[in-house]
Amino acid sequence: KNKNLKRGIVMSFIHINKEWCKRCGICIDLCPKDVLGKDDDGYPVVVNEKACIRCRLCELRCPDLAIELEDNNEK
Repeated sequence: KNKNLKRGIVMSFIHINKEWCKRCGICIDLCPKDVLGKDDDGYPVVVNEKACIRCRLCELRCPDLAIELEDNNEK
């Protein structure tokens, strides 16, 4: 197992705030490219960052505002 996934430490332009996340899975279900998956505790994690098309559906539809995508120029 990837130890970083268990801890939720993923170097990514997709940031998931576990303190705000209620593990509803909306972000995972809405992603058209299967960029997100669940960790052992049910929290969303980035599993395929390269597939992300930056549609921002995960960010826009998160009821807890727990997901944020960096803009290209912020990286």
